[in-house]
Amino acid sequence: MANMQTNANVVWNNGVKGNGVLKTEFLDAKVAIPTVLGGSGDGAFPKEVLVASVTACYTSVLVSMAESRGLPVVEISVDSEASISDDKIIHHPQLVLSENATDKQVQSAERLFVAADKGCVVGNLLKKADVKIEVQGEIFTT
Repeated sequence: MANMQTNANVVWNNGVKGNGVLKTEFLDAKVAIPTVLGGSGDGAFPKEVLVASVTACYTSVLVSMAESRGLPVVEISVDSEASISDDKIIHHPQLVLSENATDKQVQSAERLFVAADKGCVVGNLLKKADVKIEVQGEIFTT
């Protein structure tokens, strides 16, 4: 795999009750400490950004794998969840295949859920830090 460098910058103002701006090449987002932890809550909090990152990674790998297998995908969506206290993330991917999808294609799509988890670089980094990642996928046809 090519060596990809990513740079991120946060500029923060007004202490704990303030917020910051997180910037990357294609991201510009407000970040803040959650109100439950004494912050302003006026922006995404770090764990939220982390879950968004692993969800985007998992989704992009899932899309890539589905396309490389020539599956008749109509739509792919992924909802992910993590609580503040748990070291666990649960992905809930949904693949919608066209109505003419064969049984073999549906079975191939089912295997993609686990394969995409194994192929997600961000998820693999989190697993090295003992974060548990589960996948509970569903396939539909239209």
